[in-house]
Amino acid sequence: MNQPSSNILGKTWLYCTVFLTGAAVMVIELLGTRLIAPFYGASLYVWTSLISVTLIALAVGYYWGGIWADKTRSGLSLIIAISGFLTLIIPWLTGPILLATDPLGLRLGSFISTLILFSPSLIMLGMVGPFAVKLSTATLANVGASTGSIYAVSTVGSVIGTLFLGFYLFPVIGSREIFIGVGIALLLLAMIVAVIEHRYLKSKMAVLPAAVLLVIGIGIFPQIANSGRIQSSDEAFQTRFERESLYGWVRVIDKPKENIRLLTVDASTIGAASISHGQNLLTYQKIVTHIPALVPNMKRALLIGQGAGHMAMTLKEYGIVTDTLEIDPAVAEAASKFFGFVPTGKAIIGDARYEIRQLKDTYDLVILDVFTGGSEPTHLLTVESLAQLRGLLSDQGILALNFVSFFDNGENPALTSVARTLSRVFPYQQVFISDPGRDFNDFIFLATNHAIDLEAESLPNVHRSWLKHRLLDVDPSQGVILTDNLSQLELLQTRKSEHYRRIIVDSLGSNHFIR
Repeated sequence: MNQPSSNILGKTWLYCTVFLTGAAVMVIELLGTRLIAPFYGASLYVWTSLISVTLIALAVGYYWGGIWADKTRSGLSLIIAISGFLTLIIPWLTGPILLATDPLGLRLGSFISTLILFSPSLIMLGMVGPFAVKLSTATLANVGASTGSIYAVSTVGSVIGTLFLGFYLFPVIGSREIFIGVGIALLLLAMIVAVIEHRYLKSKMAVLPAAVLLVIGIGIFPQIANSGRIQSSDEAFQTRFERESLYGWVRVIDKPKENIRLLTVDASTIGAASISHGQNLLTYQKIVTHIPALVPNMKRALLIGQGAGHMAMTLKEYGIVTDTLEIDPAVAEAASKFFGFVPTGKAIIGDARYEIRQLKDTYDLVILDVFTGGSEPTHLLTVESLAQLRGLLSDQGILALNFVSFFDNGENPALTSVARTLSRVFPYQQVFISDPGRDFNDFIFLATNHAIDLEAESLPNVHRSWLKHRLLDVDPSQGVILTDNLSQLELLQTRKSEHYRRIIVDSLGSNHFIR
């Protein structure tokens, strides 16, 4: 091989190859959560599993790739072709793997499913680096520069792949389609590399393995593309709306026999109504019918976590204008189309912590309803976040916070930690249980700068009875204070997350949460 050819081999197509495979690594890692999240949620455990599996797979790939590269200078095209084929079949394997790992629980199940689904292709992609270093190193004297440049280009590819996926690709194309596209792209890249290996490295068999895998990949492409999620033959469920957003898998599911319409994000229910009359079916949200009587002349409210919008529509009946804040535009769209939600105030789409800082209005009521059965947005329940919300309240204003957990006779550490954190910001609070007699429940905290009088004349007897029947005694001293620096909420809520996911999955069936 002459020197010009060697330069072309080492500094042109080789850098392009590691750039593209580096981008593929990050695309697979980031999109992995979108395949796992509908089944296991988008919690810290799922992200931990993805990151750990990626690092494990790359480490194995670096090791094996180094051994293989020491034995031969050809084979890079085969490695890329295998990685492409293994990436291509990931959407096809997702359903069976998730169902098989379901009995293992949230943490172990998410880790094992992630390990099985993504590590094979990531291992092969990890092998590209050592091979590229071997091909780009002409002498021992320049091995350092060659190694550094190869991994630098690969890292730049990972950065570009991450930005392109998050900012441009994912918002308009589904995760399954992107996985299939990456798989086909890697197979085509393998063919190009095979031709170059055949020409410059005189490898007579370089093209054949890559070509075979490309043909097989194209052959099974229709089956993978049309497989979709596992379809259920159960006529008890009808999917009326389905949208993959940046934040989750949003769906509207009807259960006609039970006259129930659900709004779900991944495996968490954030809205429920009767199909026939649109009546709100979430018991904890009925507390909003009692709050206006506690603060006469209430005029403005802020609802953080719009969901189906029922609480805002209920407040409208009391003449209260409600601004809504929802992070997911797909949820807002579903609420409008299928739950009859019409904003009475500003409809804000964005992350609560950022948008709260932009608000200049004062509210008589702020409702924080973001703590569902899925992952916990812990940054919204810290001393710092609650202090921001307190700054939005009028002198007689009320913060209403819904929280899902076990009661454990008032000793549940997550529940008591919420109480203690609220006590650091508000001098007064009262806690109500949604469905008395059940241990796993919704708990509604009312936090204020003034004492709440349940004996107030403005409170009708029927409302007073409803509230007193659900009034709880939660000891804040048993909890820990949640801060931006250290919030143990997700750890404290592990049992809740596993229990809630099991309730939802058993109710709708596992197949409904597989992409």
